[in-house]
Amino acid sequence: MTTDKKPKLFYGYIVTLDAFLIMVIAYGTFYCFGVFFKPVLIEFGWTRAATSGAYSLCCLLYGFLAIGVGRLNDRFGPRIVMTGCGLFLASGYLLMSQINAIWQLYLFYGVILGIGLSGMYVPLASTIPRWFVKRRGLMTGIVLAGVGVGTMVMPPLANWLNSSYGWRASYTIIGIIVLVLVILAVQFLKRAPSQIGLSPYGEGEAEQGSLNLEAGGFSLQRAIHTRQFWMLCVMFLCFGVSVQAIAVHIVPHATDLEISVASAANILAVIGGVSIAGRIIVGSASDRISNKLAVTTCSILMSAALLWLLATKELWMFYLFAVIFGFAYGGWTALLSLIVAELFGLSSLGVILGAVNFGISIGEAIGPALAGGIFDITASYQTAFLICAGLSIIAIILALFLKPIAHYNSD
Repeated sequence: MTTDKKPKLFYGYIVTLDAFLIMVIAYGTFYCFGVFFKPVLIEFGWTRAATSGAYSLCCLLYGFLAIGVGRLNDRFGPRIVMTGCGLFLASGYLLMSQINAIWQLYLFYGVILGIGLSGMYVPLASTIPRWFVKRRGLMTGIVLAGVGVGTMVMPPLANWLNSSYGWRASYTIIGIIVLVLVILAVQFLKRAPSQIGLSPYGEGEAEQGSLNLEAGGFSLQRAIHTRQFWMLCVMFLCFGVSVQAIAVHIVPHATDLEISVASAANILAVIGGVSIAGRIIVGSASDRISNKLAVTTCSILMSAALLWLLATKELWMFYLFAVIFGFAYGGWTALLSLIVAELFGLSSLGVILGAVNFGISIGEAIGPALAGGIFDITASYQTAFLICAGLSIIAIILALFLKPIAHYNSD
């Protein structure tokens, strides 16, 4: 039973803060792969494509498993699901400190880390919309800003750890951080306000122009028979290729141009820092403007950034790229769960979000391996960056033709 009595501090804000902190740790550590990329290459002599392949496998596996994780989250809630996945995530980093063969890299980073990461984004992104009617976009943007904060903080920290203690000890420290902080934070999550006798914030009084979604909606089986579902999957696949190609290869690319490792790691930090603004600004704006306009704008900015990267040679040019790309990337991530909720409703949001997120993961798996393979053949990333720009243009076209579904019923 819910109650209209309002506590002094709405628990949804605690859930939001908790989810934000988990995002900082989980994704901040994940995006450190590019910092350790060359040290691992130097020690073992593997190709860039082979080394990138473990990251690609991780992306593909966590995206595929996120579909099942989303269904489990809809049934059991985030605390149980994320505790188990958090243990896998910490174990993956701890085991990375012990690798001596490439099959171990693929097992520890590609498989174990992939299982762990599958339980981070979807449970959190599908939980927040259940807690808020008013400010849904803003709260979602704040949670996803945790990815940006993590990307801003963790790569420079990882670079310092690597310089001071080596990459093996660095992975051990990262594993301990995840084990303690993520597992602890997860214990404070609640799936929905009804669990503790509350109603969603702003229920029945949403601001004009914001999304006041019903608890009903499409099942996954109905959603996959709509054109909008597949358009979203392709759009976010294009997005995933570009984001992870940059996440893994921007540091090696910059150091190839004789930019210092510390400065190159700061490029990732700038992307992460600016993406915070992108998530919050775009997430908040989505409460007042259409998601279609917002995602189209972010796609245009991402295309422009990637085209600029083709001519980028100096550090200031990399930083300008990072600002534009980071804002667009942040805006995209803030919109994913909001677009899915708007089109398909809330009743099966976790599993549908997981299915669409698998489209991103396919792109994320393709991007690093593709860019690494192109570099191994051509000794340049130019063709890879041009392909990423082209895919972003395809996303613009799809966003322009994305139309809302006329009606849905609970089923």
